[in-house]
Amino acid sequence: MKIDAATGLLDVARQQPSPNYDERPENCAPELIVLHNISLPPYEFGGPWIDQLFTNQLDPEAHPFFREICHLRVASHLLVRRDGELVQYVPFHKRAFHAGVSSYRGRSRCNDFSVGVEIEGSDFAPFTEAQYQQLEALLPALTAAYPSLSLRHVTGHEHIAPGRKTDPGPFFDWGRLSKTFNVELPAL
Repeated sequence: MKIDAATGLLDVARQQPSPNYDERPENCAPELIVLHNISLPPYEFGGPWIDQLFTNQLDPEAHPFFREICHLRVASHLLVRRDGELVQYVPFHKRAFHAGVSSYRGRSRCNDFSVGVEIEGSDFAPFTEAQYQQLEALLPALTAAYPSLSLRHVTGHEHIAPGRKTDPGPFFDWGRLSKTFNVELPAL
């Protein structure tokens, strides 16, 4: 697994370009990795719905919940599907619209300086072995491509937007990441 720092693309990911990004502020490099969970419709896995949401093509008539979210203009940099498939929506060196109103260690606007990684899942189900294996390969690839990133700065959406967000949720095994990389993650 390798990331081309010039293009911001992951060599093993399926590319599904999203329009929901822009340039990072001047002299602002990615320094934080934010983990999320997503399932569409809620608590259902598979299907084209995440791709459609992140590319502004979600049909509001396909499911009642979609009427509530089809207007959103959001995307993470990357999605890790239940089977381990990686889907990239935004180049890593660009600012994806994934975190919303957020703050990390007193610094607001986390989209400016973070990489957003969605994990297909919910707050109510364990993540898969394939997903953890992909994360364990992805995180070092990100830090190799972008020296400003550190494995000491991996957190959850719930930690940068407390009270507003709950993901990746109680079933995410932070201890596994901490043990694998022998670092203390701020989210613990």
